[in-house]
Amino acid sequence: MLLLAAGVATGASAEPGWAHYGGDAGGQRYVDLGTITPANVDRLEIAWTWHSGELDEGKGLPGAERAFEATPILVEGSLYVCTPLNRVAALDPETGRERWVYDPEIDRAGRYANQLTCRGVEAWRDPEAPAGAACHLRILTNTVDARLIALDARNGRPCAGFGQGGSVDLARGVGATEWQGEYQLTSAPVTVGDVVVVGSAVSDNGRTDAPSGVVRGYDARSGALRWAFDLAPPGFARTPENTSDAGWALATPNVWAPMSVDEARDLVFLPTGNPAPDYFDGGRRPDAYGSSVVALRGSTGELVWHFQTVHHDLWDFDVPAQPTLTTVVRDGRRIPVVIQATKMGLFFVLDRETGKPVIPVEERPVPQGGAPGEPLSPTQPFPVAPPPLVRHAPLRPADAWGLTPFDRGACRDRIAALRSDGIYTPPTEQGSLMLPGNAGGSNWGGVAVDPVRRRLVANTMDLAWTIHLVPRAEYAARRAAEPGVEWGPQRGTPFAVRRTALLSPLGIPCNPPPWGTLAAIDLDDGSIAWQVPLGTTRDIAPVPIPWKLGVPNLGGPLVTRSGLVFVAAAMDDYLRAFDLETGQELFAGRLPAGGQATPMSYRSPSGRQLVVVAAGGHARAGTRIGDAVVAFGLPR
Repeated sequence: MLLLAAGVATGASAEPGWAHYGGDAGGQRYVDLGTITPANVDRLEIAWTWHSGELDEGKGLPGAERAFEATPILVEGSLYVCTPLNRVAALDPETGRERWVYDPEIDRAGRYANQLTCRGVEAWRDPEAPAGAACHLRILTNTVDARLIALDARNGRPCAGFGQGGSVDLARGVGATEWQGEYQLTSAPVTVGDVVVVGSAVSDNGRTDAPSGVVRGYDARSGALRWAFDLAPPGFARTPENTSDAGWALATPNVWAPMSVDEARDLVFLPTGNPAPDYFDGGRRPDAYGSSVVALRGSTGELVWHFQTVHHDLWDFDVPAQPTLTTVVRDGRRIPVVIQATKMGLFFVLDRETGKPVIPVEERPVPQGGAPGEPLSPTQPFPVAPPPLVRHAPLRPADAWGLTPFDRGACRDRIAALRSDGIYTPPTEQGSLMLPGNAGGSNWGGVAVDPVRRRLVANTMDLAWTIHLVPRAEYAARRAAEPGVEWGPQRGTPFAVRRTALLSPLGIPCNPPPWGTLAAIDLDDGSIAWQVPLGTTRDIAPVPIPWKLGVPNLGGPLVTRSGLVFVAAAMDDYLRAFDLETGQELFAGRLPAGGQATPMSYRSPSGRQLVVVAAGGHARAGTRIGDAVVAFGLPR
């Protein structure tokens, strides 16, 4: 379904802008603009607001949990943004006025394992089509019900020659799904040459024969399949039971997070998840490419290199963020690198062409003695720099935090009952404490890099979680006794899993704050330049007091040429600006709902620098739900 507004622009340039989900194809989240500076950023005001109209549409629907995680892109004079219901809108970058809206009419009866969300879209220009021709500029978008759609950027109409009427069915060939929403897509596709590359998001902890995590490249003109990269390990013994009808291995790692592209080198970089299920496999999972950065030849899908960030991952430490492409200087040499943020709060700096660490990586011993029948890796990789941005040490009962003696006492008892040996404590029947937890560290918001100052900015979480392995025979009774807890059946293994944040009776984290920070890293030597708490308790505490403790956050930062960091993400409803040199907070602009999205910035046709962020909240994080995209600018 397509809705058009009168007066569609003919493509006035608004460069420099934000042409890809991550700003550039390599995900630096840097804008070469300096009108807004540390000296005047406190004068920012709301320039315009666009509402998708979806505020009430998700209520009462199965699978109605949603999150407005989108970052708009700016291409040929229009902003393009997708919504939690996978609508795509074209907006006037000066005013926010709606030009057209396309509605793919997703299956709203689905129970979407990773919520109703869409993080972004991709634009592709067809060099074989004349400028101004139909679908010369295409907007490519994925949907939660597993479709890849190509739209004419001028008017939002599906490109008739792409797939079937403008759409490709991505669920075909990946294996049987047990419900609509077990297999979905949440992150933007990427293009390299004339190939559009898609990953997938598969429900966690369901079964050992989950849908395949195959990554595919499609012809950007016709929608025909060009290649498929099956993440089965080398030498995988294929049987009818462990492969789909297309021959792709089931339950392999998937690529749910944003990808990045080096067009000049014909490379696409994949941040991989871990194979299904997460917390037990008895040594049988196909995890050779799990929790890794994988580089493929974009034109063919051929494997170039891969680097594993976690060996035999049993902690859901899948690689959650877009690999970031930039350049560092080592011993006077400029080296093109890929930087990978992780849930462990570690950052791996790898040579872009070979995958070899540019900053050395050590294999260090980690805790052993997990569940019966579960082999563990004796070591895990740790970069020698930068140091982790979150805590890795064991959490002890004496570390318990709380607002009252009652709170602290309850947390002490809960910590004492758990196995807590620090990072990589294996999952156990006793119950294991994970710090950081499976949400990070870093998450899908990724990092931002100033390529001139060679400084990286990252927001991270520091929140303890608990993992209990539950014997199969006890699963049904225990799940019935605790209906408000997250359970995963992990069918095909001896254990189900119980996973929950480690909270006090008042719902406050048991580990000490800060629970969220913003940090800057100098890339040439790997040192931490500064690290500060991110966010207040204003919108999450029982009483709206803005204690600046640093709170959990989802979304990422952007950096500007003038030395500003913009970030929303925190569980209070603000867009903030920080000084890139010092970490001082310089601005906090109130948002109409949760800002669990990554902001972007551009120069409008009139020359005004605007900073834009989606403010629609995040259901699972518990922030205020809305349907707004908000632009901030200096007064005229």
